[in-house]
Amino acid sequence: MSLKTSLWDRFARYYRSLQISTRLTIVYATVIAVLLLCTSLATILGMYYVIYHQAEVEMDISIDNAMRRRNDPLYMALVSDADKLRDLSEDILLPGVVLRIEDEDGNLIYDSDKHFSPLPELRSHITDDPVFWRTDKYQLVRLKHFLLYHCEIPGDYNGKKYTLCFSRVVTAERSMFAKVQIRLLFGGILGILLVIMIVYIGIKKAFQPIRAFISTAKSIEVSDLSTRIEVPPSHDELTELASTFNRMLDRIEEGFQQQCRFVSDASHELRTPITVIKGYADLLSRWGKSDEAVLKEGIEAIQSESEDMQELIEKLLFLARADQNRQIVHKEPLALSELIDDVYKKQKIAADTHTIELLRNDEGMVLADKVIMKQMMRIFLENAIKYTPEGGTITLSSQRLPSYMCVEIADDGIGIAKDDQEKVFHRFYRVDSARTKAAGQPGGTGLGLSIAQWIADNHDIGISLESDLGKGTKFILMIPLLEHVDN
Repeated sequence: MSLKTSLWDRFARYYRSLQISTRLTIVYATVIAVLLLCTSLATILGMYYVIYHQAEVEMDISIDNAMRRRNDPLYMALVSDADKLRDLSEDILLPGVVLRIEDEDGNLIYDSDKHFSPLPELRSHITDDPVFWRTDKYQLVRLKHFLLYHCEIPGDYNGKKYTLCFSRVVTAERSMFAKVQIRLLFGGILGILLVIMIVYIGIKKAFQPIRAFISTAKSIEVSDLSTRIEVPPSHDELTELASTFNRMLDRIEEGFQQQCRFVSDASHELRTPITVIKGYADLLSRWGKSDEAVLKEGIEAIQSESEDMQELIEKLLFLARADQNRQIVHKEPLALSELIDDVYKKQKIAADTHTIELLRNDEGMVLADKVIMKQMMRIFLENAIKYTPEGGTITLSSQRLPSYMCVEIADDGIGIAKDDQEKVFHRFYRVDSARTKAAGQPGGTGLGLSIAQWIADNHDIGISLESDLGKGTKFILMIPLLEHVDN
């Protein structure tokens, strides 16, 4: 690696390690410094160009006028008459251009400005300095306080040779231009420093809300997610950032609380069957060998609790896969009437303590996963059976609408209070005070309706609930027909 590359890499690493505000200050200061430098250079070059160009134009016009008059016998006849030639030269020379005429012996026979520097002095100070804004057709004379254009054109008249010497002061104030350049330089440096200070203060102030965000974010602990970032009063990107961050914290806090409840409820649900199994195992180890009734009771209890625990674990695994987006949903065209008929027949055989009726079953094709769709239907039917006293009636109906299949599962059980209806789909939620099970009814985990909600959401199925305490409950499912599903 070359030294140049190494230094550049080191500078790049150092630059990336700086704060964003410092980096922005460097970038803005560099850009403004370049702009000021370019502006100063353009100003200086523009001044020099205008001055030199104007001098060239005036020299060109004066020389052209003189060359046209050189072929005029009347004009050339006046060369020996300096006073008359001076009057005539005012029509030839532009202001600032000086004309001297020498004869072949080097004698000055005409001078339009006797106060101008003499020709020998001008010729002795001709310089070859490479000034890029001047043309090569004029010689540049550099005196102590002057820069001049000088041009000598030979000519002859009536056998006599003459030399026309044109001169034009380019600038008589070289010191003034030097002062202008110095002032532009110092003004540019002062402007850059001032810009750096203003930009740095402005960026620091602009980043102050972000530093407050960082400070607030650092103060947030996993155990306490209630802290929120103060939203700035302005309506800009920082306001949107703060609002978005607060909404994210709301979702994280809600998810964290839900996870805590989930873990607590799952632990509680698993603790009960484990405690029962352990108790009956101890009982069997003491009395099971000698008492047949105790043996039978213990085995039945352990078997029942094991089945309940297996059902709970399966539901937990389903929800875990659903939360991680690993639950596979294989949708295909499905005749809903056949699925409902199948679920109805099997549930009717299993629920011999209740009356289950299929009131209506219209035909309609839907796009769904057959396995989990059946699972959702069974959850609603089992939920209706669970909270309906023995001898109660559960009805099932399916009606075709223009865009949907409307499926209703209704019971005449104990119902749900208005305040609890929005919570029944929460995990492990059971309205114990309102939905106390009749004696002999199977226990529940509070996960069934959560699973049903997830299945419905993944099939774009709308769920509504109608219920009154003591009058029963009705779940209404709006399932999109296949021809109205956007693939």
